[in-house]
Amino acid sequence: MAHAAPTPTGYNAAGLPDVFSVRTHKIMHWALPIGLGLVYGYWVAAINRDGGPVTGWNVLLGFASTAAFALAWIAVRAVAPLMMRELHAVLWAAFSGCAFGFLYSQTGESIVRSVMMSLVITASVFAVMFYRYYTHEDAEGHRVS
Repeated sequence: MAHAAPTPTGYNAAGLPDVFSVRTHKIMHWALPIGLGLVYGYWVAAINRDGGPVTGWNVLLGFASTAAFALAWIAVRAVAPLMMRELHAVLWAAFSGCAFGFLYSQTGESIVRSVMMSLVITASVFAVMFYRYYTHEDAEGHRVS
């Protein structure tokens, strides 16, 4: 499902009211993945550091995690709308599960626990996203409400 582009009339292409300008949408198109990536990268680095001193490797891990998260978000956002609603939900669920699994693996828990926790997150995100896409799109991915 492609997001409906805002129009100068105050309504987007789906006929829904749009309170933000075209410029705001363009800014947020890039600011959201970068901003969330920075939060994610800091979180990974903080968990990995575990209260110890900040090191160069810790900073590098934070920035690498930021870049990986932001690039994965941008890739999923670009590819997912081109897929059927089921695969669309699977792609966002897989992204969420992988992001959570990597974050949880930084705690030092066993790999089995990390995988099990990320599977729970993946299943939860899939259920929510599938419901959302199933109730808001037709079979071709066009918005119905």
